[in-house]
Amino acid sequence: MIKAMEVTLADLLLLFIYLEVLAMVGIYLKSGKLPVRMPLYIAIVAVARYMILDMKNLDTLRVLGLSGAVFILAASILAIRYGHSKFPYENKKDS
Repeated sequence: MIKAMEVTLADLLLLFIYLEVLAMVGIYLKSGKLPVRMPLYIAIVAVARYMILDMKNLDTLRVLGLSGAVFILAASILAIRYGHSKFPYENKKDS
């Protein structure tokens, strides 16, 4: 970006992926736990970035496959959120 002296759409979309990875690392350093949903969010953004940047070269079957992948990732996030609300973690207190 500095050498080309311009910012493209691909650079902005890649920036969002970098920000999400840094947010995930920040959460891990702050709490000591790595939420499973964060990599799934990053995967959805990465697939969306791929679809946006290569839309001209994608055939119908590949677009349907990528859309199915995003749907499966979103469904898994919903399943994890449902599991966390129905079956929350027990807080263990040390004596």
